[in-house]
Amino acid sequence: MAETLDLSQFVERTDAGAAHMTLAVDGVGCAGCIRKIENGLTKLPGVIDARLNFTQRRLAVDWRDNEIGAADIIRALEQIGYQAHPFAPERVEADDSRQAKWLLKCLAVAGFAAMNVMLLSISVWSGSVSDMTAVTRDLFHWLSALIALPAAAYAGQPFFQSAWRALRTRQLNMDVPITVGVTLALALSLYETATHAVHAYFDSALMLLFFLLCGRYLDLAMRRKTKLFAGNLASFKAEFAHRLDANGELTRLPVSALNPGDRVLVRPGELIPADGAVLTGSSAIDESLMTGETTARTVMPGATVYAGSINGSGALTVQVVAAGTGTLVDEVERLLDKAIEAKSRTVRLADRAARLYAPVVHTAAALTCIGWLIAGASLHFAIVTAIAVLIITCPCAIALAIPAVQVVAAGQLFRSGVILNSGDAIERIAETDTIVFDKTGTLTLPEPAVDDAAIDPDLLQQSARLALSSHHPLAAALSRRAAKRVPYPGAVEESGRGVRAVIDGVEARLGSAAFCGLSEEDAQAARDGDASCIAFTYGGRSTVIPIRQSLRPDAIEVMQALSKRGLDLMILSGDRPEAVRPIAERLDVRQWLAALTPAEKIAVIELLKSQGRRVLMVGDGLNDAPALAAAHASLSPISAAHLAQAQADALFLGDRLAPALRAVIVARQARSLMRQNLALAVIYNAIAVPIAVAGLVTPLIAAVAMSGSSILVTLNALRARLGGCRESIMPSKSGDGAVVATGGMAEPLLSPAAQPAFAGHDNAELVS
Repeated sequence: MAETLDLSQFVERTDAGAAHMTLAVDGVGCAGCIRKIENGLTKLPGVIDARLNFTQRRLAVDWRDNEIGAADIIRALEQIGYQAHPFAPERVEADDSRQAKWLLKCLAVAGFAAMNVMLLSISVWSGSVSDMTAVTRDLFHWLSALIALPAAAYAGQPFFQSAWRALRTRQLNMDVPITVGVTLALALSLYETATHAVHAYFDSALMLLFFLLCGRYLDLAMRRKTKLFAGNLASFKAEFAHRLDANGELTRLPVSALNPGDRVLVRPGELIPADGAVLTGSSAIDESLMTGETTARTVMPGATVYAGSINGSGALTVQVVAAGTGTLVDEVERLLDKAIEAKSRTVRLADRAARLYAPVVHTAAALTCIGWLIAGASLHFAIVTAIAVLIITCPCAIALAIPAVQVVAAGQLFRSGVILNSGDAIERIAETDTIVFDKTGTLTLPEPAVDDAAIDPDLLQQSARLALSSHHPLAAALSRRAAKRVPYPGAVEESGRGVRAVIDGVEARLGSAAFCGLSEEDAQAARDGDASCIAFTYGGRSTVIPIRQSLRPDAIEVMQALSKRGLDLMILSGDRPEAVRPIAERLDVRQWLAALTPAEKIAVIELLKSQGRRVLMVGDGLNDAPALAAAHASLSPISAAHLAQAQADALFLGDRLAPALRAVIVARQARSLMRQNLALAVIYNAIAVPIAVAGLVTPLIAAVAMSGSSILVTLNALRARLGGCRESIMPSKSGDGAVVATGGMAEPLLSPAAQPAFAGHDNAELVS
């Protein structure tokens, strides 16, 4: 492949002689593949760095172009045991789709075969204590072999192929012991059947394959979902732009063809195609998904604008500073990939248990064989007994210990309004000790609302109905209060100023203070610190209408409950300080930072992590996505940007913050139950292994032991529906909604050495 494929179009080169390429890697089955691939490539002369994104199976490689070539890197990957090709999103999605269909077929075959062989095994087990003849037993064993052997040969391919690739390159992965166990179980069962023995273990091999395939398929399904959402990052990028040439003529061209210095025309309602500076025109642009700023920003000539922002009411001429690469959206994507790569190295509890389990069991089997040979037993008896040790310790209990709790806890979370996005989300949420909240759309409701406490109801309804004719974001918030959803006829919107209409022969105006005939002093007097205001005048009467982000209804109570559970709380927001401060004060959050960029949010999280803290990030915007990926665990509201949803470990529904608290409660109890189940599985093995080593295993004992252990861990997992999962949030006793003091944090979250880096920042504020 490397000799016939032209790779030059996929390689990015720099003036310093370095080269970069992104590859899609086939055959990555477990977290251990990361170390094998990265270590294998970085040993090559000329390779500077290799980073594998486990979630997306994407490998980023940097090398010195004068020492090694792209084709050499792909050949090296083949020698390590992995096929790779230049990353193309459409090809990767097609490959994932084929892989998912294949795994589903393998799962169906294993499940169907396991059920039928188990029915035959039950008959044999019951016959062992009744009057079943040896001929009938042999017939049932041969029927089991007829079902199990072809089924295992097909359903076990995902593990067999992975194990063969590892062994071919003199490596080991977790699929090797799985393959050894399944193969030996089938071989022993076939031999015992042929020699008319009482024992056969076809059911054990198929059950093991079925449980493992369940986990493998669910893991792939969640990765595909994540990549599908992440692909929506393209929706924040305009595909085309209208470039102005030297004569002022417009040319429509792809955004990728723009260069720094080009002038582009951005019409109202369009996505801004590139980062740049406004040359002419004025407008209000919506940057809420990009920067977290809730208020539409009014831009005039000289203002900086970002690609992906939405132009509001006026046409703008923008001079391009960065297009294609180098924009804020691309910076978010780069930070996101880096954070995902770091998180993909986290080892799950189930993986840690499996790493310990496999060598212990295989060592016990080998020692059993050697011990019986030393004791004078026949080779046949020693091998059969050793394999029996492998089979009776068939990790049904281990395989169920974690997934059983996850399934029950996931159902409990779903009923509480939380949808899991990641297989190990419960474990990581349970481990957190610090929660970092975004403000806009997270602590507050996603849509701003009118504060009508001091507004005449008639003026409110008239202004809300007039707002139906405006495209301005503040007018959109006001328009939701209109009882009669019919715009006034003849309404005219003036770009960057407001909208006017004649009502019953009298002109009404809605917009800026100047547009409505109000002085700036009047407007400032009516303005509240965290509110954005829109003016309205009609028939000699005027008012200034404050529009602000509203706290989620239960935010105060939830923050109190989280604090009482020993969690430290912090707010990281891209919004302006005067909008963040009152929210932090109402919630009694002692530390907060405002006006942060995505990179600065990650920097804070990394500082907290360096201090040994495990951070749960709760956010909703595009600018939160890298921080969500960088945190130890993450939550997003269902109203979040698609990219934020993709990076969150779980999503919560509704307008309330209570699901976030319930996620913590359920996760902590679920983690405890997972550990209990693993302990039960270990106790089972501690009892079962000596029996198997002594050569006393019978089909009935094996059946009772394996089934009993599985039932025990399943029943224990059902406890996730009880106890702490039914905890409720007690309402605030302050009566008027004032903050009930909870004591807060005894010490600041950021260490004293780290605080000055942010406290002294021009656009960030730290309160401790």
